[in-house]
Amino acid sequence: MIKVIKIGGNVIDNTTALEAFQRDFACMEGSKILIHGGGKIATQISQKLGIETVMVGGRRVTDRPTLDVVTMVYAGLINKNVVAALQSHGCNAIGLSGADAGSITSHKRINKDIDYGYVGDVDRVDAAAIKKLTDAGFTPVFCAITHDGNGTLLNTNADTVASSVACGVASLEDVELIFCFEKDGVLSCPDDDTSVIPHIDTAVYASLKESGVISGGMLPKMENAFAALKAGVKKVIITSPAYITDQNAPHTEIVL
Repeated sequence: MIKVIKIGGNVIDNTTALEAFQRDFACMEGSKILIHGGGKIATQISQKLGIETVMVGGRRVTDRPTLDVVTMVYAGLINKNVVAALQSHGCNAIGLSGADAGSITSHKRINKDIDYGYVGDVDRVDAAAIKKLTDAGFTPVFCAITHDGNGTLLNTNADTVASSVACGVASLEDVELIFCFEKDGVLSCPDDDTSVIPHIDTAVYASLKESGVISGGMLPKMENAFAALKAGVKKVIITSPAYITDQNAPHTEIVL
């Protein structure tokens, strides 16, 4: 089984948490793929450059200046620092965007109500190319930048990248998809970190969404979790990095 793990931006922003995650991830046995976010760092750099950040439904509206920033931050600064750290722990990581080896192809999002700019929705994952890397002993580390096949880079939600990669690879072998962020799982009470919901199916999700318990950036995470299960991914977990070394740690399993 290949484990596809997405690490959230709030962990990326926390030096101590990130160092611990990188050490634990490097020690994981078996084939694995890492996808990382990094939105807060991109936002901070955008602010320094006088570029306004616009978010809609947990997704970043990406004009040309913003695309330049997120490409530099995601594919450069964050990706290479994560890869270097994993190498220091003995994990033979290779940093990638979706343009590398044509691994993730997307199209520019079309929405009649909102112009998201250079935001990509995934069309295709070259699972065979990715699996060649894992079979060769490499650990792919993907940032949230994809391409349209015609020379244009696109900013793509990191949860979507993780789900899409998991779905693609699931056509070749069993996959477990793990979304790691700063909480232990999906919370029934946002102010109570112990209120982890152990299982969420489509009916529970609809109720939690309607009541506003699940909102913002958690919405695309949940949508991608269900999409992954429908596409054949064996297991989807939302949890904290503690789950990497202890699968008895609190977590939320998404089920159909």
